[in-house]
Amino acid sequence: MSSTHHSLYYHFVFGTKDRRPLIVPEWQDRLQAFLGGCINTLGGVPTEIGGVADHVHMLVSLKPTHQISEVMRNVKHKSSEWIHNTIGERAFNWQDGYGAFTVSRSQVSRVRAYIQKQDEHHRVLTFRDEYVRFLKKHMIEFKDEYV
Repeated sequence: MSSTHHSLYYHFVFGTKDRRPLIVPEWQDRLQAFLGGCINTLGGVPTEIGGVADHVHMLVSLKPTHQISEVMRNVKHKSSEWIHNTIGERAFNWQDGYGAFTVSRSQVSRVRAYIQKQDEHHRVLTFRDEYVRFLKKHMIEFKDEYV
């Protein structure tokens, strides 16, 4: 083959430190726009970004040259900095870890809809329960005390 072709979508999930409900409606949309800008700056495409007070979901298209750990390190660092300096929430921190799940192109619209309905399904489901469901669905082994 004389050229490279790819369709690489990732569903990222990451939460606030200690799952504290620090992302408030007054600036949640601005945070999501900022996260999308971080992805754009890195050369990725933010397809959908959403979340609730204690975590964020991002559906992102990346290039084969991207390193997932570097993308997440950059996004979390830059957004924490922005929250500290622009929002003034000095106590804000992201948790250390994150979830990164691959998404087939045929499932992109389904994942987008899922992310858009975060408020709705978190009325009855905690972030922890949601995240454990993701881990089980993707058959990822985990230790309960680290979730």
